[in-house]
Amino acid sequence: MAKAKTAFVCTECGAEYGKWQGQCTQCREWNTLSEVRLSARASAASPRTDGRGGYAGATARDVVDLSAVDLTEVPRISSTFEEFDRVLGGGLVPGSAVLLGGHPGAGKSTLLLQTACKLAQQHKVLYVTGEESLSQVAMRAHRLQLPVKGLSMLAETSVENILSTVEQQQPKVLIIDSIQTMHLEEISSAPGSVSQVRESAAALTRFAKQTGTVLLLVGHVTKDGTLAGPKVLEHMIDASLLLEGGADSRFRTLRGQKNRFGAVNELGVFAMLEHGLKEVKNPSAIFLSRTEDQAPGSVVMVVWEGTRPLLVEVQALLDESAFGNPRRVAVGLDAQRLAMLLAVLHKHGGMFTGDQDVFLNVVGGVKVLETSADLALLFAVVSSLRNQPLPRDLVVFGEVGLSGEIRPVPSGQERIVEAAKHGFTRAIVPKSNMPRQIPEGMKVIGVEKLSEALAEL
Repeated sequence: MAKAKTAFVCTECGAEYGKWQGQCTQCREWNTLSEVRLSARASAASPRTDGRGGYAGATARDVVDLSAVDLTEVPRISSTFEEFDRVLGGGLVPGSAVLLGGHPGAGKSTLLLQTACKLAQQHKVLYVTGEESLSQVAMRAHRLQLPVKGLSMLAETSVENILSTVEQQQPKVLIIDSIQTMHLEEISSAPGSVSQVRESAAALTRFAKQTGTVLLLVGHVTKDGTLAGPKVLEHMIDASLLLEGGADSRFRTLRGQKNRFGAVNELGVFAMLEHGLKEVKNPSAIFLSRTEDQAPGSVVMVVWEGTRPLLVEVQALLDESAFGNPRRVAVGLDAQRLAMLLAVLHKHGGMFTGDQDVFLNVVGGVKVLETSADLALLFAVVSSLRNQPLPRDLVVFGEVGLSGEIRPVPSGQERIVEAAKHGFTRAIVPKSNMPRQIPEGMKVIGVEKLSEALAEL
């Protein structure tokens, strides 16, 4: 019998090594190498006989010119949720593997159970549960008042048994809850280990691509919010989605981190209600639930999430620092960019904040990743510093450069139109983003320098 081989895989970047070492030379992280025991059968097998030749679909031995490839678009399957379809890029693609991650209690199993019950009315769906018993899943479906007839269930953690059942049932959609509970018999390590997660996901993904089955995987996350298991797991699948939401909030945001069939950083918003997750068709409305009394340090900005504009409120609080090193705290924004913008405000705006503690917060738990929030951030800081509230009908967006210039941002026309739909009558935007046709009843002011923008206040 051939001796089983051992490899060491980095849980951060997926790099493999023949022996253990303290630091990964690829990502420079320390103590991230985990032992992976490869089975003797898999190690001794050749690439032609181990079944991996058709990993990306049907095996093609002949070289084909790219111009001769059939471009017929495969029809997508609707998930029955418009917000879910938006994040996926238009729906579920046959033969694709989608990984859904999130913290415990975020609603991963609830979302997939709702999707499975509704899809089962039109397509054949198999829901494999490895964490809960069938009675527990049935109780949740009954509590959510879901149509349970037609949904096939299987309580199993062995990948070999699951693939054998799937070959007999031939479902259109296969849901695995969760990948951390799955295991292969030929691998000796425990379920949830690096080797089990990687090889189990590889076997399921290979089968999905060869048969055209939609594969939905549930993944756990670590304490820092990243998907548990080796980083190579994210390279295997076609789409990686993250369901976020605090325990004190009834809203959940579904964000695409990787998508081979649509735009990344697309955002879907859901509300956790008594009967499960309900999609929010107009997310800007829930993020703009402002109080009647306008307080200093609050302003509305328009950010671009995936393929649509989103209006969110940013709040700033400046307080005189009691220590020699003032604090810079940003929730939902980049703290390093905040420090840079405060330096620009001092250099080109003439406002000193070196003796002030600065706290920034994006209302609603939204994480703003783009630079179009720069100008709104500085407006909120100036409003709090002067203790003067800004007009309620004012909306702001624009990137601020190190020399104090206001740079344009993509999709400026669409942002202004979205603000006008929600009743805003005044906008301060980069001059290059001035629309050709200004919405009726709205005043748009274009600025080129930070000093010009501050003068408009």
